[in-house]
Amino acid sequence: MKTFVYSFIGILMPALLVTAWGQQTADTELYQLLKEKDSLLFHAAFDKCDTETMASLFTEDFEFYHDKGGVTLGREAFLEPMKTNCSQWDTKTLQPSKRILVENSLRVFPLRKDGELYGAIQEGMHRFEFLNEQQQYQKGDIARFTHLWIVTEGEWKIKRELSYDHRPASTY
Repeated sequence: MKTFVYSFIGILMPALLVTAWGQQTADTELYQLLKEKDSLLFHAAFDKCDTETMASLFTEDFEFYHDKGGVTLGREAFLEPMKTNCSQWDTKTLQPSKRILVENSLRVFPLRKDGELYGAIQEGMHRFEFLNEQQQYQKGDIARFTHLWIVTEGEWKIKRELSYDHRPASTY
């Protein structure tokens, strides 16, 4: 019986600590703030082609890691292809692609040093849809993402972004 109690405590305590000090619930200020920033980022990228807003959300030394597209180092190197593509896109017409956050997939974990909040990890899943020749949206990939948010001069900015586990539409 004693072994069972110790085993139970050994399993339960870490789970309680993660719940108490780890992931933020959807009703917390930090969760809501980063969910809003996530929405702002992808709205700027997919709905408005607004590279200025996107630039304001990244640190200058931003790094992007993609499981199919490789590594992009630096905010400007990441935004340059988007600026080129955006110059050829009429934002008044249907957007060529869209990003949909998978419901209930978003999670936020605060980062602290000496009790001071300095950043957060945000992770979730999203899926993409693309216009076909008939101007109808078709399912694209579904993927996971992880953002490392850092507080820089009082502003929340993404320092690192991971986009991975891309799978075809047939898997969802």
